[in-house]
Amino acid sequence: MRPHALASLALSCCLCLSLASLSPSFATESNTTQPVAAATQTQRLVIQVNKENAELQDHVLSNIVNLQKYFGIDNIEIEVVAYGPGIWFLTADSTYKPRIESLMLQNVVFTACGNTLDTIAAKDGKRPALIEGVETTQAGIARIMERQQQGWNYLSP
Repeated sequence: MRPHALASLALSCCLCLSLASLSPSFATESNTTQPVAAATQTQRLVIQVNKENAELQDHVLSNIVNLQKYFGIDNIEIEVVAYGPGIWFLTADSTYKPRIESLMLQNVVFTACGNTLDTIAAKDGKRPALIEGVETTQAGIARIMERQQQGWNYLSP
């Protein structure tokens, strides 16, 4: 290819890229906090908490708030299922009790694993007190599986 033709081709490519960046379609792909217009159906998400890790638990709660902002609070259903060491996240002594109670007022469901509670009761002689309003299910993992079979999205942070 001749040097003049190569320079012309390079200039054409740069011009096309410059014009494409001005296209309105790029503006709609920007990072925004507005609800997604395309989300015409309710989104459903089940979140697993099975670790006693303060940073992870804080991220779970922050993710819930971010998802509510993104989809709109009325356009997303969220259930958090805690089992194993993650059960302490939902106990009355949890550091996150105020935030969890606030999210429950926004229809976020928090569910504790009954098997985990039974195991703690057998070991320690008493069942941990849960935050008021926390639901229980016999098997936390089974609850997550049920939600997935019902078409819910799944998050394991």
